[in-house]
Parts: sequence; structure tokens; C-alpha cells
Amino acid sequence: MKQYIVDAFTNKVFAGNQAAVCILDVWPDDKLMQSIAKENNFSETAFVVKEGNTYHLRWFTPGGEIDFCGHATLGTSYVILNYYEKDQQEVSFKTQVGKVTVKRKDDLYEMDFPAYTLNKVEVTDQMEEALGIRPIEAYIDRDLMLVLPDAASVRNLKPNLNKIKELEGLIVAVTAHADQEDFDCISRVFAPKLGIPEDPVTGSTHCMITPYWCHRLRKQELICFQASERSGILSTKLCGERVKVAGQAVLFSKGTILED
Repeated sequence: MKQYIVDAFTNKVFAGNQAAVCILDVWPDDKLMQSIAKENNFSETAFVVKEGNTYHLRWFTPGGEIDFCGHATLGTSYVILNYYEKDQQEVSFKTQVGKVTVKRKDDLYEMDFPAYTLNKVEVTDQMEEALGIRPIEAYIDRDLMLVLPDAASVRNLKPNLNKIKELEGLIVAVTAHADQEDFDCISRVFAPKLGIPEDPVTGSTHCMITPYWCHRLRKQELICFQASERSGILSTKLCGERVKVAGQAVLFSKGTILED
């Protein structure tokens, strides 16, 4: 089994979010895919099989299969368009959230995703206890998005991950208005329910962050900064009920998984 490791949402290795991409002829057993994801111990390992003119894409975290992942979609697109479909500028995927199309635009890979719904919920003491700071707003869809007072609060946050696990939502994101001219918003993302203490750069959660800040800032396009230790930059655009998320990617390594 061929495996590529790609750093997504960055233009240099050792930054962005690592994704393992496994290119398959046929689907292996789910147990094997889960074991590979656990062995890799990245936020996500992507598995992809070509089916006609499209690709069937699945994502596994160390803790289980997930319905939607942005950075591993970016990593998979990078691999396919640079090593398998070199003459193409676009690739389509069959996924759990429907058809996802990715277009190569110079050094960016633009992904077309469904937008999350901003269902406003009450800010609770439980949220404050988990974060160590009280959010000013809270929204839920698949993930829980908590708006903090300022960018410094996002950067300096030291959440209690055991208490984060007790909150609603598969993933917990915190966000604030950026305090640097180059960016519109700042965020960090925590996913201890999936065995991921902090996700370095998260494309899927920006399908929730983007609608919020586009409406708040009265803009259609954003430059978003995710302030993890590895950090990453996402260019996003709100298009009705869709969000376009674009970023760069670089190859870290390629190899072969040896199966028993």
C-alpha cells in the first residue's frame, strides 16, 4: 500500500497539519484502516480508491472514522494531482458529506465544502470551566464553536481537555477577530474525543468559522490563521450554502506500508 505524508495549509515542511494519504486499488478491511490511522497517529489518515472518473475518499482519526476532514482532503488532492492525474487541474471525491470538488489554482488547492449551520446556544459555566475563560458566544453543528473576546485569549488558551470532552460537539473550536493586519480571524481547535488534543489546522471547522466571520465582518472572503504550535493559513470564501477553503501543501515523505 502506497502512503504519502503531506503537510497541509502550509508552504513548508514541519508546519501546517500532517495528513497521511493511502492510495488503494480496492478497499481493505475497516479494522486495518483503523490500525494504520492509529499507527500513524496523525489527526487524520485518508484512504482513497478510484471509482470511474471520481475518487471515493474516507478519513480515519486515531480514535475512529470521521465524516468530514478538510486538511486530509487537501493532502489527498495534492497527491492525486501531482502524482496520479498530473495533467488535470481538478479532482472530485465521493464522501460521507456528498461530492467534494477540489481545483488546483497555481499553488493553492481550493476545496468546495458544505457550510455548517450556526445554531446559537447558551454560553454555559461548563464551557467556561473547560476553557478557563468565558466565551462571549457559542454555536453548535457537528462541532462546537466558541467565540472569545480577543485574539490573545485564543493564543494563550490552556483548556482542560478532560472537560472539553464533556462539551457538546465532536470538535471544539475557539475563535476571535484577528489582531494582525494579514488575517481576518484566528482560531484553535481541540478534538480529544477523537484522540487529538489539538488539531494543528482544521479545514472542516472553517466551514463554521467562515460563515460566522463573513457575516460579522460583512465580507465574502477571509484569510484565516490557526494558531496551533505548527500553525497554518486558510483562504476561505462563503458561497451561499457552500464554503470554499483553499490552502497550500507540501510533500514530507512517500513510502510503502508493509502488511502481514
